[in-house]
Amino acid sequence: MMTLNTVKTLFAAASIGLVALCTPAFAHDYTVGDIKIDHPYARATPPNANVAGGFMTIENMGAEADRLIGAESGLSERVEIHEMAMENDVMKMRALADGLELPAGATTELKPGGYHVMFLGLKQPLAEGESYPVTLVFEKAGKLEVEMKIEGMAAKHGAGHGQDHGMKHGEGHGKMNHGDMKKDGMAHDGMKHDMKEKP
Repeated sequence: MMTLNTVKTLFAAASIGLVALCTPAFAHDYTVGDIKIDHPYARATPPNANVAGGFMTIENMGAEADRLIGAESGLSERVEIHEMAMENDVMKMRALADGLELPAGATTELKPGGYHVMFLGLKQPLAEGESYPVTLVFEKAGKLEVEMKIEGMAAKHGAGHGQDHGMKHGEGHGKMNHGDMKKDGMAHDGMKHDMKEKP
């Protein structure tokens, strides 16, 4: 016959187990192989936006380097891995044709003004509070589906990648007119993308 204290102990243990099972979802963490993804998110976009950036933290817990080589999503016509970096005091963005290297035992942050997953040709505006499935593709670890949470336009690092950017994209997002983006000016946030597809 179980005493009241025994019942309380079992209930507490069961509750702890339930919390442990639910923790990954609440923590926004995902794992495949040696790769751990923390807090994948994008910012809400205005109705006329045709691009958006996806951000997250990627930890390679393995002994060998891996590489984020692509992503798949029904949110947009195509998805690319991009880098933004200063070159001669001008902020430039480019697609990483070979993907993003993830050094062994290191953490790589995808954030506005740096590395990011680029959604080109949005099929719908991204609404704050929604979540959308995105499949990340790694060279060694394989595929991992994550739920990308849509946060406010001013989430984390400031204005969103899919907002009014003031940047014109030529064919396939490859040719861009960045204007004057000096170190003391805007770092790609707050510019406009007018994407033109190849015929």
